[in-house]
Amino acid sequence: MGSQFHIFGLDERWLPKSVLCLREYNLNKFLHNVIANITVGLVALPLAMAFSIASGLTPQAGIYCAVVTGFLVSALGGSKTQIGGPTGAFVVVVAGIVAVHGVDGLFMCTIMAGVLLVILGITGMGTAVKFIPRPIVIGFTNGIAVLIASTQIKDFFGLHLQKVPGEFWLRMKALAAASPSWSLWATSLAAGTIAVILICRAISPRIPGAIVGLLGATLTAFLLKFPVETIGTRFGGIPSGLPTLKIPHFHLDLLRPLISPAITVAMLGAIESLMSAVVSDHMSGDRHNPNVELVGQGIANILSPLFGGLPATGAIARAWNACYLHHPRTPGGRYSSGSSLKNESARSREHISSPE
Repeated sequence: MGSQFHIFGLDERWLPKSVLCLREYNLNKFLHNVIANITVGLVALPLAMAFSIASGLTPQAGIYCAVVTGFLVSALGGSKTQIGGPTGAFVVVVAGIVAVHGVDGLFMCTIMAGVLLVILGITGMGTAVKFIPRPIVIGFTNGIAVLIASTQIKDFFGLHLQKVPGEFWLRMKALAAASPSWSLWATSLAAGTIAVILICRAISPRIPGAIVGLLGATLTAFLLKFPVETIGTRFGGIPSGLPTLKIPHFHLDLLRPLISPAITVAMLGAIESLMSAVVSDHMSGDRHNPNVELVGQGIANILSPLFGGLPATGAIARAWNACYLHHPRTPGGRYSSGSSLKNESARSREHISSPE
């Protein structure tokens, strides 16, 4: 029908893809989406908790973020294949904000970043991502990967370290000093989990190695009584039920110090989500709307802290699991998983290929 198709008086150029997909939605696509939302739910649950823990927060903060932002990004965004939720790229940034400004500061920063994302989308700045040089993006994401890996060394080897420093070199020095306290049980369990994931991937990429490894390691530790930390022993378990609306405490004296972190969160979220959408477009044959996508991302980040959630952006790995395994066709599978499995929703249609 072209770009002049109108719904409720709105130009199609500013309508979310979830609305546009309703024109071609049918029972077959619905069934594909149901399968996709179950797959993404199982994958997203441990990922959301892991990213939250690595950021220095409780597991439920990641789950609540995946629930709220997964639904909103899918419902209001500009891509058929994007998935919203907490991602590894935010771990280092979030941990730094929490260390300096506390959890309330993080919530304020996330809301400020959400407002900036909405402004970027409304002003048409979403198209500017195509001008970012690829070497810069690759260097940036690989740098983030190294920093994230360094935060996991303590738990991988079961080191006894009260507090892991925020700066990289100080962190590595502290980890080296604590190396004599490594645990054979924790190291064996972690290494075994990685081995299972790699073996599953070698056998067939359709096997959800992360889920197999997670369930296998959990069952092994439980049956053999491994003396290792669990979510329950460290955090006292996870609250049941859906997230509830709770207005965070705002501190006016933090507004100025949080401007720079908010810009960082907004730009990181914009770049990662739009790059994820571009990758998805290449695999699905579709074309996302970058400005609508930024508006959807912005609204999701504004509302996430109101439910105790983290900053969110596009999550390629979770979309890959849903899309590669089951080929869901529309955004329907995205927000159904957010509401049914307490995590993010899968906005999927065709294959997506990229690590998260």
